[in-house]
Amino acid sequence: MADYVFRHREGARAMRWFRKDRPLEVWETDVQPAGNIAAAQRIREICIAAGAMAGRVATLQGRKAETEKGAEAERYQAAIKCALEIAMKMSDDAVRDVSVSQIIRLCVKANHLKTAKVLLRAIQSGGTRAELIMENPVLTDQDAAS
Repeated sequence: MADYVFRHREGARAMRWFRKDRPLEVWETDVQPAGNIAAAQRIREICIAAGAMAGRVATLQGRKAETEKGAEAERYQAAIKCALEIAMKMSDDAVRDVSVSQIIRLCVKANHLKTAKVLLRAIQSGGTRAELIMENPVLTDQDAAS
């Protein structure tokens, strides 16, 4: 019996040798965008990648679904945080509004409505805000309160 346990442990160790490390996500790289346009492009890339991840989380089912959902949720929350940090450094109001609206769409897709409603107040353009509310009626509660 001890021999079986030993071989089992050795086999598990050998399997780890073949494990591939997961590639870095867009938001995990250390690339700092130079300028508002580059920052907006990076936020767009982050939101697209994290949006696909948030969509997968919604469809997960099975025995390991809860643990996978937790891990994926941490990853797209890190994406939202990174995108917000980039958006805070932007100096052009119009470009920042468009970038923040992309982050809001990601928050709504990930069902982070509280964050989305707070970010909605950061948008200065009335047209962009109205467009977001039309696309996402769940945000209307915040609009009535402000």
